[in-house]
Amino acid sequence: MENATDTTFEQRVQDQLANGQTLLDLENQAIGVKELEQLREIECFTQVQKLYLGNNELTDDTLIPLEKLGGNLHSLYLNNNLIGDAGAETLANSPLMGSIRCLMLEGNSIGPKGAKALANSPYFQKLEELFLDSNPIGADGVLTLSQSNNFPNLKALHLDSTGMGDGGVIALSNTKTLLGLERLYLCSNHIGNVGALALAKSDSLKTLRVLSIWRNEIRDEAGEAMIASSTFDNLERLYMSLNLIERPVRKKIRGSDLAKRLKTLVMD
Repeated sequence: MENATDTTFEQRVQDQLANGQTLLDLENQAIGVKELEQLREIECFTQVQKLYLGNNELTDDTLIPLEKLGGNLHSLYLNNNLIGDAGAETLANSPLMGSIRCLMLEGNSIGPKGAKALANSPYFQKLEELFLDSNPIGADGVLTLSQSNNFPNLKALHLDSTGMGDGGVIALSNTKTLLGLERLYLCSNHIGNVGALALAKSDSLKTLRVLSIWRNEIRDEAGEAMIASSTFDNLERLYMSLNLIERPVRKKIRGSDLAKRLKTLVMD
């Protein structure tokens, strides 16, 4: 019976990869250690560029086979699993990450220690987009990421609901290494004027094209500072609904030169 199960999994993989397809969708399919180990034995897996493994209740131990998985993955989706710091460390130690351009880790249990493991990994030189939304990495985790030299090509950083607060935003605003960021997502982080003012004064984030700071605690002073900030000269899209900015200042923002430059402004 076990061989029949293995054959069924292999056949599912082969069916998806027929005719040179490069996307393998194994999301919400009860994938475990056995299946991840079997991927190594399936010859056509080497053609996979996008691998979806979300919603499989993958744990730290389940991820261990990934450390030895070969291939040429460009995108790895591990969202909404049960991955913690040890799992993040497994990924950080895996040569498989050397070709990854997009890593999705949203909705797991990675904390500051896991963020540090990712930041210290030598394998993310090609990474362009990192999703850490809804992981409790906190300000300490964001600080570690913002000080890392190991993300030279990072363009998009997703940090919604990470508990970073003002401290995390200050760390990002002062980064000396993440100097090519174009998209930054900081929603639902209890960011107040202190953090928003740090953003507005940042010399390191002038490459931003998209900034999302909705559902925070930003007030009038920071809202007005954003209007006058040269940090946002290249900004194209700004999402800032559900903050604490009063109507007169919101009106001033809508009529500002910043708003006129933007392609998209979302503000209540």
